[in-house]
Amino acid sequence: MTDIQSHITSITIEAPAEAVFSYMSDPEKLNRWSFGTWETVLHADGLIEGRAIFDGARTFVRIDADLERLLIDYHLGASKEHLTPRISVRVIPGERLDLDAGQAVLTFIAWRPASMDEARWRRLTASHEFEAVLLKSLIAAGGQGAD
Repeated sequence: MTDIQSHITSITIEAPAEAVFSYMSDPEKLNRWSFGTWETVLHADGLIEGRAIFDGARTFVRIDADLERLLIDYHLGASKEHLTPRISVRVIPGERLDLDAGQAVLTFIAWRPASMDEARWRRLTASHEFEAVLLKSLIAAGGQGAD
């Protein structure tokens, strides 16, 4: 079933779940893989400010990471006063899915606000699919990427 209110994409990564989670929850790594926050500024209070690669739109992000559940909520907004958890990432250890212990499945879930037009939603879903492939390469290579 396809629902226009959400999008899910998953990929298997050749790294332990804890390494994938660590990479995904690190605010200093966000600018290496997130097209929505390409040029980031890290504020002292943990807030991240970035610019979208497509149109330069400013986005604020707060990362809410739960190590025990291997779940990350990305609270997003056009202003730091109005952040909403619209994107979540779940990391599943490989052994839970009959994969090797040195593997993990990374899943993105995005929810579409009613105000998001079709073109922007398509950019977001395509970006998440490509970001998953990019993350697979970055994390499997030990997180090495351009600074």
